[in-house]
Amino acid sequence: MAKVLLKNITKVYDNNVEAVRDVNLVAEDKEFVVLVGPSGCGKTTTLRMIAGLEDVTNGKIYIANRLVNNVLPKDRDIAMVFQNYALYPHMSVFQNMAFALKLRKTPKKEIHNRVKMAAGLLSIEELLDRKPKQLSGGQRQRVALGRSIVRKPKVFLFDEPLSNLDAKLRVQMRAEIIKLHKKLETTIIYVTHDQVEAMTMGNKIVVMKDGMIHQIDSPINIYNHPSNKFVAGFIGSPAINFFDGKIRKDDSKLYFDEGSFSVLIPDEFANSLAKYTDNEITIGFRPEDVYHKPYSSNAETPAGITALVEVVEPLGSEYVVSFLIGEKPFIGRLEPKEEPKMGSKMDLIVDMKKVHFFDPKTEITLV
Repeated sequence: MAKVLLKNITKVYDNNVEAVRDVNLVAEDKEFVVLVGPSGCGKTTTLRMIAGLEDVTNGKIYIANRLVNNVLPKDRDIAMVFQNYALYPHMSVFQNMAFALKLRKTPKKEIHNRVKMAAGLLSIEELLDRKPKQLSGGQRQRVALGRSIVRKPKVFLFDEPLSNLDAKLRVQMRAEIIKLHKKLETTIIYVTHDQVEAMTMGNKIVVMKDGMIHQIDSPINIYNHPSNKFVAGFIGSPAINFFDGKIRKDDSKLYFDEGSFSVLIPDEFANSLAKYTDNEITIGFRPEDVYHKPYSSNAETPAGITALVEVVEPLGSEYVVSFLIGEKPFIGRLEPKEEPKMGSKMDLIVDMKKVHFFDPKTEITLV
C-alpha cells in the first residue's frame, strides 16, 4: 500500500519563518492528489518534506505505513519530477533513464527492459539515442518522467512539472500524465499553482494558503462548495465575482442590496441568512452563472440586473465580457449568439441558486 500520511506537519526555517503550519493530509494508495495555491503558500515545501529534501520541524510523515522522518531521500522509495527536468546534458536519453538503476547495480538486461518499457509508455522509443539538447521541452519532460518510471517507486512526486511548457503542450502533457497514472496505478502527489491543472488532473485537491490547508475535497466539490472566500476566488477561470452589500428584509422576503442593484435571495437560503438582516455580507457568483436576459432559461432562480458592457473578448465558443455596475466591475461568460457590444447596456440574469454567501470578516462560507 503506497499510502502517504502527513500528521501535524510544520516547517519553520532558521529566520523563524513558518512555511508550513500544522498540515494533515492523506494520499491514499493509487490516488492522484494535487496541492494547489499561490506562490509562497507552502505547497512545494510540503512536497520536499515528503521527499526528504527538507527536514520536518514538527509532525510525522509516513509512506506505506513507514515513518520516514529520519529516512534518507534515496531510501524512501519515491521518485520526484522537477520543473527544470534535471537531465544530464552529456548523457543520451537511454543513459539518463538508466542512470539510477545503474547506481543500484541493477542487471543490464533488466535495465534495458525497464527503459524500453518506460519509453514505450511515453512514446519516446525513437529518442533513446539523442542528447537532451536535441529534444523539445515536451520531449525532455517525457524523459524526466521515464527516468522516474523505470525505478518503479511507490510514490511519484511532481513539482510544477509543466510550468516551462507552452500552453498547447501543457494541455497535451496533462492528458499524458493522467493516462500514465491510470496505467501505472501508483500514488501521485502533484504540486501546481495552476488551478486549471488542479481541476483537470487530481482525484483530490488540497488548496493551500499561507502555509495552511484551506480545503481538501474532490475538484467538483471544491468548485461548487468552497469552504471560504479564498478558495472560491482561487478555483475557477475566469475567477468568481465578489460583491459586498447588506441583507435587507421586505415583505418577509430577503434581498441582497449592493447599492447599485438589489436581488432576491432564494427561499432555501433565507433561513440561514435571516440572522444577517441589516448586516454586511459578501456574495460571489461565477461568470458562467450570468446570462443575457433573453437567453436565461438555464437559470433556476433568476435575478435581474442591468450592466454596462466594458470589454468583449470573443473566444469562438463564447464571449468573456467585462461588465460594470455602478463602479463595480465583474465578468460574465455569454453564448456566441448573444453578440454583446462594447459601450451598450445589457439586461442580465444571475442564477441565485448558484450564488455563494460569505461572512465579510471571517470570509467563511455561510450557505
